[in-house]
Amino acid sequence: MILVTGVAGFIGFHVAKVLCENKAEVVGIDNVCDYYDPALKRARLDRLKDFTRFHFYEADICDYSFLTSLFQQHPITKVCHLAAQAGVRYSLTNPFAYQKSNNEGFLNVIECARHHHVENFVYASSSSVYGANTKMPFSESDRVDTPVSLYAATKRSNELVAHCYSHLYELPCSGLRFFTVYGPWGRPDMALFIFTRAILEGKPIDVYNNGNMRRNFTYIDDIVKGVVLTLNAPAAYEIYNIGNSRAENLLDFIHEIERNCDKKAEMNFLPMQPGDVPETVADITKLKKLGYDPATNIDEGVKRFVEWYRGYYAETF
Repeated sequence: MILVTGVAGFIGFHVAKVLCENKAEVVGIDNVCDYYDPALKRARLDRLKDFTRFHFYEADICDYSFLTSLFQQHPITKVCHLAAQAGVRYSLTNPFAYQKSNNEGFLNVIECARHHHVENFVYASSSSVYGANTKMPFSESDRVDTPVSLYAATKRSNELVAHCYSHLYELPCSGLRFFTVYGPWGRPDMALFIFTRAILEGKPIDVYNNGNMRRNFTYIDDIVKGVVLTLNAPAAYEIYNIGNSRAENLLDFIHEIERNCDKKAEMNFLPMQPGDVPETVADITKLKKLGYDPATNIDEGVKRFVEWYRGYYAETF
């Protein structure tokens, strides 16, 4: 049985769906908070509830007593810990939300995992841990002691805690440094969602650093493949970059959205935002050794997202 935390979230939903389709027994937990529209989270959950092997609990990972009872109730053998307070910019104004969910919540989940001797503990880190690094592409062996946002600092903290638990308790731990995940059912606070909505509504979009940004935009299906690979390959302690095989210019990404929306974007060019970085490029050599092979380019990925968006919000247009 696999525990997926943050199961109503973007990545958690897709991971749980694929696990269920592969006949795994999945226990999902999510507090369905209002960081963004809870209706979107519940719509994701509605699609998971069709699986008889899926068991959902609406609860908070910061509730340690609930977590201990959950582990006692279910024979959990693997943990996929994806619950967290997301967002770099939100961390600038709501720091305590990150301390609570990303630090305290992480400790609660990994404590339960070690007490119940799970076979594998896979958790979400972030490409943001590379912070002020300028050497490209980012490699797992690079130093990551210069975070430029509290969000990044909490993710690096998770990696260090996992290392301690691996060393002290022989708990297999794998951390996944996600690189700019996008696709259907994505988060409304992310660029693709924000840009698509604004373009379709004829509103301007804010483009930071005057558009001089490069990102490893990684389609959700490729991300899920990487998560499942690591769940099935326990390691004493590992960190993996999980991104696309190439970086894209932000303006090229925007042009793909324009093409699929059949509308031009009105762009408001602005300087770099605090906590942001101009470029993220992943070295994915290590994860490729497990069989990881991202296959979706932005032309196909953006097309699928816009199609989903138009369908989901059909009543808006």
